[in-house]
Amino acid sequence: MSDVAINLLNQHQLRKTQTRISILEVFFANNEALGQAELEERLKKMDRITLYRTLRTFEQKGILHQAVDGSGKMRYALCSEGCSEHQHNDNHAHFHCEVCDRTICLDHIRTPLVDVPKGYAIKQTHLVLSGVCEACQ
Repeated sequence: MSDVAINLLNQHQLRKTQTRISILEVFFANNEALGQAELEERLKKMDRITLYRTLRTFEQKGILHQAVDGSGKMRYALCSEGCSEHQHNDNHAHFHCEVCDRTICLDHIRTPLVDVPKGYAIKQTHLVLSGVCEACQ
């Protein structure tokens, strides 16, 4: 079992099940956002409902965030340090490669603050960059 996965689950006060550890290990091994179908393919014997519920739990607890990339697919990526069930700090750009269909978090490119008219309340902002990644050039 991965010590990093176990530590992360401990940090977020979640039970350390083999399912949760396996899902986290897939994210640690891939530097990209992954959708449920991609995870199902990599975790051959995992029950679809269990996977869905685990992804939702990880998102609610601040372990994963939704990586909106303009493709219409729901993808998840590991959260940065400091995310919790009360506060997600994932206001960064996502790059979607139009060739290989991968989505990468660009943590160093922050989503700009937007001044909205009085009476409006922003809940989410998404900055999506699309093009061709380094590997596909």
